Amino acid sequence: MQFGLFQQQTQSLVMTHELRQAIHLLQYSATELSTFIQEQALENPLMEVKESQKLEEVSFSSFRNVSEDQASPIDYAHIDRTSLSDFLLNQLQDLRVSKKERKHITYFIYSLREDGYLSRPFEEICEELQISQREGENLLETLQHFDPAGVGARNLQECLLLQLQRMDDPNYIAEQIVMFHMEAFATRKWKEISQQLNITLAEVQEVNDLIKKLDPRPGTQYMSEPVQFVRPEIRIVPYEGDLLVHIEDDLIPSVGLNHHYEELLRSSEDDEASQYAKQKIQQVQWLMKSIQQRKQTIVKVGEAIARHQKEYFLKKDGVLKPLTLKEIADEIEVHESTVSRATTNKYADTPRGIIELKSLFSSAVQNGLGESTSSRSIKEWMKELIAAENKQKPLSDAKIVSWLQSEKGTTVSRRAIAKYRDELGIPSSSKRKRY
Repeated sequence: MQFGLFQQQTQSLVMTHELRQAIHLLQYSATELSTFIQEQALENPLMEVKESQKLEEVSFSSFRNVSEDQASPIDYAHIDRTSLSDFLLNQLQDLRVSKKERKHITYFIYSLREDGYLSRPFEEICEELQISQREGENLLETLQHFDPAGVGARNLQECLLLQLQRMDDPNYIAEQIVMFHMEAFATRKWKEISQQLNITLAEVQEVNDLIKKLDPRPGTQYMSEPVQFVRPEIRIVPYEGDLLVHIEDDLIPSVGLNHHYEELLRSSEDDEASQYAKQKIQQVQWLMKSIQQRKQTIVKVGEAIARHQKEYFLKKDGVLKPLTLKEIADEIEVHESTVSRATTNKYADTPRGIIELKSLFSSAVQNGLGESTSSRSIKEWMKELIAAENKQKPLSDAKIVSWLQSEKGTTVSRRAIAKYRDELGIPSSSKRKRY
């Protein structure tokens, strides 16, 4: 081993602040980018931001194919959500209870999770209040009579039971099943339940339909998260048998230099002020350049996707072609990660409705003739097929495989069908069966 000083020439990529900024801007959605621009404007007095008219107005026209005359005033209403605790405390005010009981019930209310369940063990809450469990049961029972039905439950079983007991038309079979046969019911051991309760499978099916209508998380309707609206950044429009891609520039505030401040700082005799001005001007220029690059990249990616999926957008019976990020990246000569950033959380207003650009990519499934079909098309066929099946004799995965092969000419394994079912949230044939 030899020690000493040696010179070695290597190449490496240096990630500058400006490059990092351009990468971050590309992965932002229009809403996130607008927020980022406003934050930068607060830190840079030389930045001038002009808010677009589209951002100043709340509009749902992207989601509803109706004219302004047909639009409901409700569509433009401000959504003001009351928290679950406030809603329960308002009900407590109207209740005739002692001062001590009011204090204890208030403690129980503040011990609820946002979904309406107790956040801690019931025994622990009673210990903290220094009351007996019998007193605690009476207080909790009072709370459980509040709206929404099911609030104050200790577990899912109790939550469902509380809702069943509050129904105008009580279903005693449903109450019995939830109280004593919940595990068997959840695992669809319905024959076992029907024998023990001496009822038919059709009656168990009716209970299942009823329980599906109950709310397993009654408090979520009072959660305080704001409603998120999707703003499509590009439009894919049919034109003379082809597709045109436009970017919605108005969704993002325009950025420019405040020339008044610029002149004041430039004319200052203070070197420090002049240096500060140069730095802030450069920041604005880099931001403007990054925003422009972002627009160009999204348009390029959108145009490339539109070319590949032209048939899907122009024909009613058109299906998505298999398409990968790498194919688009190679076509427009950028890195695959750039395409990924340009399509994540970016939406397009298309002839097929508002679609996330990322969803237009799909892996290929080869059939016996060497032809390929997109996995998304197979999922769409599966959804349509299962929706139209006889629910008393639901299709098994093997029958779906046979149908795809005979009707669509696509060969798919049973394992792949099971995987697609899970991704679509469709249960197996045994769990789809109705009696």
